Amino acid sequence: MKRIFGTKKEKPPPPSVEDATSSLNNRGDALDEKIKKLDQQLIEHKNTIKRTQGAAKEAAKRRAMNVLKQKRMYESQREQLFQQQFNLENASFTTQAIQDSVTQVQAMQAANTQLKKAFKAKELDINSIEKLQDEMADLMELSNEINETLGQSYGVPEDIDEAELMGELDMLEDELANETEKVGEGQMPSYLQESEFPEAPQENESSQAVDAYGLPMKA
Repeated sequence: MKRIFGTKKEKPPPPSVEDATSSLNNRGDALDEKIKKLDQQLIEHKNTIKRTQGAAKEAAKRRAMNVLKQKRMYESQREQLFQQQFNLENASFTTQAIQDSVTQVQAMQAANTQLKKAFKAKELDINSIEKLQDEMADLMELSNEINETLGQSYGVPEDIDEAELMGELDMLEDELANETEKVGEGQMPSYLQESEFPEAPQENESSQAVDAYGLPMKA
């Protein structure tokens, strides 16, 4: 059946802005080349007008006039291409800007949905967060109290005024000076001398036995 009645041909896709811009660029380049060649011809005709006289000079002027008219026509076409190219680029920029705006709005909508979903989580409940903050503050305070308790000193005076400190230092300095003088005189410092203890009484073998009251017992 398709062979008899045929099928509907699909329409080709419309040209993109980039394709149209590229085509205008190619046409503009071609016109620039033509204008450049006409400029060369005008220079040649100008030189001929300067060198010749009479009919030859007039003929050169007419040819130069025709070339100049052709150049002006190409320049007019080139200006039209410039304007068309500008319009296409402006349309392309506007289209891209709209697409970017749509993409930005879609991204914002997706982010908004994710934020709403995230804020519904029980971990982000404001009351729970405030309670957690209070518990953390209590724990930190308890930890500080424990550290202070464990860090207390035993049997060590905490308050020592400046006068007491200086007196202790002066006394220590005097003691060290005295020890230094003793060393200079050949004596041993006191902190190196052995402590003298009383000798234990020696037992007298010839002594008599005594009773419980310390009186000599009769033999």
